Amino acid sequence: MDFRTQVRGWLEANCPDSLRRGLGGYTAGGRKAVYANADTKLWLDRMAGRGWTAPTWPKEYGGGGLSVADNLVLGEEMRRINAPAPLVGHGLTMIGPAILEFGNESQCREHLPPIARGEIRWCQGYSEPGAGSDLAGLQMRAVEDGDDYVVNGSKIWTSGAQGADWIFCLVRTDPAAPKHQGISFLVLDMATPGVTVKPIELISGSSEFCQTFFDDVRVPKRHLIGAPGEGWTVGKRLLQYERSSIGGRGGTPQRAKTIDEWAKEYCGEHDGRIADAGIRARVARQGIGDAAYQLTIRRSFEEATSAQAPSFLSSMFKLYGTEQNMRRNDLLMAILGVRGLGWSGEGFAGAERGATRGWLRSKANSIEGGSSEIQRNIIAKRVLGLPD
Repeated sequence: MDFRTQVRGWLEANCPDSLRRGLGGYTAGGRKAVYANADTKLWLDRMAGRGWTAPTWPKEYGGGGLSVADNLVLGEEMRRINAPAPLVGHGLTMIGPAILEFGNESQCREHLPPIARGEIRWCQGYSEPGAGSDLAGLQMRAVEDGDDYVVNGSKIWTSGAQGADWIFCLVRTDPAAPKHQGISFLVLDMATPGVTVKPIELISGSSEFCQTFFDDVRVPKRHLIGAPGEGWTVGKRLLQYERSSIGGRGGTPQRAKTIDEWAKEYCGEHDGRIADAGIRARVARQGIGDAAYQLTIRRSFEEATSAQAPSFLSSMFKLYGTEQNMRRNDLLMAILGVRGLGWSGEGFAGAERGATRGWLRSKANSIEGGSSEIQRNIIAKRVLGLPD
């Protein structure tokens, strides 16, 4: 029996029907996870038991040990039955791959299996109030004290910090060194005394971003990933993983309402076509862009090997993928018209509510994970080799 046949049979037998119908949502797991649908947790446990929450990770660290080609097959078969990803979050897409590349054996065994099982949820401590695009200007200090580091400072835009169990941080361990060389990469438990999280309310009404404060937080030195002063190297690589994820490279998205379905519902249709000619043209352009992007993603997967980390091309994926998503949300607002003007009260109780919030949230896409301007600079210098 070939791999595809095996995967198809297992998924058919194990993916709950409610999730295939879009009733379960996604989970980032963790100690604080709340599952509105019991099938969501069941699906997570079943997939984790196969190692398919992290399909290409080594089996000894909780992964599935799949090749890139077999992982593509798994994704295709999940999409075929509209199965959702069993687990999402920074653990799988960012810190897990970084630990695989830079962590020692003890760190891999301590952190990777709980990530793959959905037991620990992670957040990212990079940006600071005074260090955004100039990330290397960060000032959060980690001072050696015996077998520990004592950490003081704050991080901002720590997405999901209020629900996270652990955080990975860039910290300054040598303030006398050149700014890129005095940085180290540290991971720590959010339950450690001295860690305080304050959510930041967004224009969309949610509070997924936070500011996180660290007051004399003691972190064992064994939680340093890589060597002291080499955190910038680890941090840059992790950003490549993050940008690939934000750009949509990887993952198995569940089927959602398509933009042409929205257009036919709200703009009407004639002979099977969207009635509004202007909207119809914009939908066509969006579809062409989406198709070209997905083909590029597929090609990049087929050219990769399971041992290769994302290259500077991750900036291209992040730039185009997020800007394409913003264009999609802008188009959706044009389709909704006046129904896209709010999300609460009379007349805004349906699907429009989520669409409008999504449009507002999408505006952060051009900033998070490195702004679009930063990505263009990286592409120009590192991919195209253009002169300064």
